[in-house]
Amino acid sequence: MTDRIECLQGDIARQPDIDTVVNAANSQLQSGGGVAGALHRAAGPGLAEECRAQAPIRPGEAVITGAHDLPNRHVIHCLGPVYGANEPADELLAACYRNALELAERHGIRSIAFPALSTGAFGYPPAEAARIALSTVLTTLPRCPGIELVRFVLFDATSRDLHQRTLATLVGGRA
Repeated sequence: MTDRIECLQGDIARQPDIDTVVNAANSQLQSGGGVAGALHRAAGPGLAEECRAQAPIRPGEAVITGAHDLPNRHVIHCLGPVYGANEPADELLAACYRNALELAERHGIRSIAFPALSTGAFGYPPAEAARIALSTVLTTLPRCPGIELVRFVLFDATSRDLHQRTLATLVGGRA
């Protein structure tokens, strides 16, 4: 199972070998800061136009659009919880990852790249978010046999290392 999961440092908007990238969206699915801003800038105005028809979404939900000018086939937009405001935050964050994977499976997507949802402006503690993200992916992937690769694309080396250690711990290895 872990051979289907990788963690690397990089730019989520520059993953040309991945079918679908995941946007850390806001409820209106519009451009913003962080991941949403990077993906919307790279995708061009067509993404915002396509998103308008699907907004608003609630915390934990995921919707899919085309990728427009991104080098991918699709973008899956997830609204993660604002830590301390949207409760139960752990269940809502897990729902983002689970719903994105199940949506990807239904659309025949073979590879998907996630950012660290809710850890930026939404304030989720990174270690707790990594544990929820990776444990949810590990429990959901067996129900998604068409997905061959789940990539976590992390902003910096600290986040990458945290995700790699967390994954190793969850599968019984040593960090």
